[in-house]
Amino acid sequence: MSTASVPVRGGSATSTVWKWTLLLIPILTAAALFWLRQLEVHALARRTISSYGDAPAFQLVNQEGRPFGSSQLAGKIWIADFIFTTCPGPCPMISSRMSEMQKPLRDTDVHLVSFTVDPDKDTPEVLRGYAEKLHAQPNRWDFLTGAKTAIYDISRHGFKLGVSDGSEDSGTPVHSTRMVLVDRRGVIRGYYDATAPDAVTKVLADASHLLREQPK
Repeated sequence: MSTASVPVRGGSATSTVWKWTLLLIPILTAAALFWLRQLEVHALARRTISSYGDAPAFQLVNQEGRPFGSSQLAGKIWIADFIFTTCPGPCPMISSRMSEMQKPLRDTDVHLVSFTVDPDKDTPEVLRGYAEKLHAQPNRWDFLTGAKTAIYDISRHGFKLGVSDGSEDSGTPVHSTRMVLVDRRGVIRGYYDATAPDAVTKVLADASHLLREQPK
């Protein structure tokens, strides 16, 4: 007495459902996190933000080898940080946080500026490669190099942030992990530790506040 085998189609359908579920979970999770961040940004944007004096005037060179300075930022809201491309410490996180802000700021004229604290190694060509890895948007995010004395003066005396070339220790530059928010009048309006979990949310909130306070 023989028995005929009947193909079971339910297993294939179940497998397809699971595949789609596994694909959708990270997408939906990312969308939910983005939505929650936007809610927090809007809530924080209502707070009053302080002033910390004028941002420094400067003239350096960007990743395209073109002159870039404070005159290119006149009338713009901008966010600055200090990094170097061979940094073994917090720089990748700082740059990642800056990169995260590009999408939320895409419909604004808020500019991003990264100063290298190791200009001897970080030539425009090196910075261009670094920018490409971060998917830096053209005309949105500039990476600046130039004379070390000028850059260190911008950090120490302009933004009041510590910096050292590390010559007295390991030879590795030491710099602040803070991001700095500057308004359209060239006034420093906020400092944010880029390594803090809520750093991006706070910067975006205060940038949104300035966009309303100082419309283009």
